[in-house]
Amino acid sequence: MSIPQSGGGPIESHAQLAEYMESGCKPSDDWRIGTEHEKFGFCKDSLKPLPFEGKRSILAVLEGLRDRHGWDPVTEGDKLIGLTKGMANVSLEPGGALELSGAPLETIHETCDEVNTHLREVKDIADEIGVGFIGLGAAPIWQHEEMPLMPKGRYKLMNDYMEQVGTMGRSMMRRTCTVQVNLDFASEADMVQKLRVALALQPVATALFANSPFFEGKPNGMKSWRSHIWRNLDDARTGMLPFVFEDGMGFERYADYALDVPMYFVYRDGKYINALGQSFRDFLKGELPALPGETPTLSDWADHLTTAFPEARIKKYMEMRGADGGPWRRLCALPAFWVGLMYDPSSLDAAWDLVKGWDAETREGLRIGAGREGLQAEVGGIKMHDLARQVLAISEAGLVARARQGAGGLIPDETHFLNALKESIETGKTPADELLDRYNGDWNGDLARIYAEYSY
Repeated sequence: MSIPQSGGGPIESHAQLAEYMESGCKPSDDWRIGTEHEKFGFCKDSLKPLPFEGKRSILAVLEGLRDRHGWDPVTEGDKLIGLTKGMANVSLEPGGALELSGAPLETIHETCDEVNTHLREVKDIADEIGVGFIGLGAAPIWQHEEMPLMPKGRYKLMNDYMEQVGTMGRSMMRRTCTVQVNLDFASEADMVQKLRVALALQPVATALFANSPFFEGKPNGMKSWRSHIWRNLDDARTGMLPFVFEDGMGFERYADYALDVPMYFVYRDGKYINALGQSFRDFLKGELPALPGETPTLSDWADHLTTAFPEARIKKYMEMRGADGGPWRRLCALPAFWVGLMYDPSSLDAAWDLVKGWDAETREGLRIGAGREGLQAEVGGIKMHDLARQVLAISEAGLVARARQGAGGLIPDETHFLNALKESIETGKTPADELLDRYNGDWNGDLARIYAEYSY
């Protein structure tokens, strides 16, 4: 979940809303890659989730990273709730999952080095206090009541609101983890093409990265239960955004969409003010019930943009949001997958040619099928396995064309980061399939074995 944003001063005209997002446009030489990933922490002896405070806790991990590895503290009130170092930050998901929001980097090689360093630092602290971390799309065993709500004002407000607007909002907050990548765009037209490709092909990422076949101690009938949860969260702020594929799409149209997303809060003087269900349009007119007579700043708008949760979303950059959290190799594979598709013009055009004939029903069907059946999904004659094979080939070609070297020139490009996905294409099995094979095979239904065998 996002930390408070720094967007700018007072909003004096409606045009500033679109201009805020458009200000993120930059030439291709300045495009960067920002990777975010979340993981669940647990006590190694009890296999229970970490509390916020105590000898074995989220707080102890944050303090260890601060004191031993040079991270700067982020506090809310008197609570340590995050860390920063340079342009990277460590934050907490509502149920205590630990998230690294990586710095904007030039290559996947650098991204993977960043992931390695972070996981090594976390393990250094965790091993000392008897804590483990695991990358999965959903908590496999824990009940809602076992998951502590982190002491952040934003989360308290969201927790109270979620039950009113959907059936699985609280499960999303406390019991899901993802890996996502944030990418740049050059212009409005470039943003539109990338967002259309991102939304249309997000189900392929969901299928390839499916890694949540268990929930509350047993198989749940899905390959990505996380995806199922997000589909039952809050229709006003999630989904595949059919309007993106209509004529007239641009920053202004996305701003209109975001204005119709009900508000959660306004952040003032270090506190979250309850604006649940209220309208940012009213805020612009000085008629927000939570702050009567006050009008928003661009920082308020930046905050509000973080409360829309579609499968891909726009801020000053674009976020790909469809993948389950997972093992180390897939933390590097996810940015490689999307960079290959998005950062080479020929590959982007090829990806768009692949999906431009689909209608909204097909895109939504693929989204549902990816969560349920992973690579085995089939919608309207489109076989997910075949589609994923085509998309991965386009991505690989894009990475070859980028030709970003690693290891001092010994590695010619970034294509090897796709190897985990190639294996899934060759075998037809995603992490979810592999987990189910273990559960039904040598684990003999003992799901507790997942912690020792799949932790970082």
